[in-house]
Amino acid sequence: MTKTPQDTARTLQALEDGRASVRVRAALALGTTPDPRFVDTLVERCATEPEFFVRDMLTWALTRHPASVTLPALLREVRSERAQARSQALHTLSKIGDRRAWPAITRALLTDPDDEVARSAWRAAVVLVPQGQEPELAAVLAAQLGRGERETQLSLSRALVALGEAIVPTLRAATKAPDPRVRAHALATERLLSDPETGFEFAIEEAKRVVALGGSGREGH
Repeated sequence: MTKTPQDTARTLQALEDGRASVRVRAALALGTTPDPRFVDTLVERCATEPEFFVRDMLTWALTRHPASVTLPALLREVRSERAQARSQALHTLSKIGDRRAWPAITRALLTDPDDEVARSAWRAAVVLVPQGQEPELAAVLAAQLGRGERETQLSLSRALVALGEAIVPTLRAATKAPDPRVRAHALATERLLSDPETGFEFAIEEAKRVVALGGSGREGH
């Protein structure tokens, strides 16, 4: 059934509704029948939408549109002064997976002071990194070892592990860092790389124990 202009207007208005259930249905509708005219509206809503599950539907809706239309809007948004705008744009770029976006994943974003932005940048980077540039990315990411609380550390470890063997030299250097938090995080990430079935909680607690005992994790326990 063809949508009338009135239907479309109501859908766009519903993105601003006070009820999250109404907003998520509007995002679903805009993704189900993609229309490039509404890409900017979806991107703008990502920057202000308070509910995670609605933002995820907005991202899905954007992935349903041609990358040639969504990329320019998202690449502008990663430079926004609003942290949520940067974070959600990066998240959407990781879902689209178009490597033309790689130049936008700057060191500034990978080291963004906002943890949510940085975590989104890490996830996008490991999806978009061109073949052969993994070691350079690993070095930038490894400089963030020891950062933040458990959730942020887990995100960084997962991003590093996703780069595979390219991270090994950088991680080995980090296990000798002066900061015990950095050493423990590096050891835990090494453990996850060698044994992906290991839970992060177990890996980080074991790494802290090794660091507290003055070890590097390779002498055997």
